[in-house]
Amino acid sequence: MKEKKGIKLDHISKIYKDPKTGKDFYAVKDTSLEIEPGSFVTLLGPSGCGKTTTLRMIAGFESPDEGEIYLGNEAINELTPNKRDTAMVFQSYALLPHYNIFDNVAYGLKLRKVPKDEIQERVTKILKLVELSGMEARMTNQLSGGQQQRVALARALVIEPSVLLFDEPLSNLDAKLRVSMRTEIRRIQQEVGITAVYVTHDQSEAMAISDKIIIMNKGVVAQMGTPHEIYYHPNSEFVADFIGEANFLKGKMIEHDDKVAMIEVDGVPVKVTYDKGMKDGKEYTVVLRPEAATLSTRGGVPCTVELSRFMGSYQNYHVRLGNTLVKLEEHNPKNKRIFEVGEKCRLVFEPESVHVL
Repeated sequence: MKEKKGIKLDHISKIYKDPKTGKDFYAVKDTSLEIEPGSFVTLLGPSGCGKTTTLRMIAGFESPDEGEIYLGNEAINELTPNKRDTAMVFQSYALLPHYNIFDNVAYGLKLRKVPKDEIQERVTKILKLVELSGMEARMTNQLSGGQQQRVALARALVIEPSVLLFDEPLSNLDAKLRVSMRTEIRRIQQEVGITAVYVTHDQSEAMAISDKIIIMNKGVVAQMGTPHEIYYHPNSEFVADFIGEANFLKGKMIEHDDKVAMIEVDGVPVKVTYDKGMKDGKEYTVVLRPEAATLSTRGGVPCTVELSRFMGSYQNYHVRLGNTLVKLEEHNPKNKRIFEVGEKCRLVFEPESVHVL
């Protein structure tokens, strides 16, 4: 494969006209970010957040109204999609139904007038990579959804682009196949060492495959970081709520020492890790993940059980802390004390297990 190249977006904006009101609006607004060469980066966010528009601007299917896009050190705004050193894997696969697997994968090489011997060698090599060796003569309508996705991936990789772009490639597959295919996509990306930009609305998919996640909201980047950073250190309620389940405990800081602060939530003191920027009397929002707390008969803070439901691998609880409802997941509940609805108990978690916004 070629030298690895990164992507840089420099104050990119895309403006559309609302067909109902006739007014202009920003689908993507003043977005700047850098994607490292060889990394796997996922654009994640709700419908209409600008993630697909951003991907399409990188691919060349949309042109930014403001700003510049760079592939490596080359500005590519003026280049058509076929002139950019990128390849796209589409949600619909976009396979040619009258061609077999070999000819589908070879299509881009034939357009580029690559010699026949080289086409044979490159297609054979890439089909082995995506585990479709021996199926070259099979027609695409004889393939499962997962196999069709592998063909689409092979067709994109065989032209040896510097950047591989994915537009929700697994959304047409059933849940179990999605999990296995995302593992395969990550394996192939790491084996080839290609820079990849992946669009999805599936949080677990983004967590499973990404070096970095870019969460978008209303056309702007809300946060960029590793899956670990995004999950444990969200920078806003939107990010915390979008990536996984989250409880939000709101209250004033009433006291602190060098390590622990006390925040009063509905009249109940809650311990959190103290940050030097925090101030007594100021309102704070505390993020508590459902799996980060447990119920006990001692320690912690008093609460009342409002829901207790067995979910197989975990016991799902809703407990009332003052006026605040807190959702919990107690994993592996088989040999644990199960608290019933109406019981008074204690909500227990380490100060380090929560994140103060």
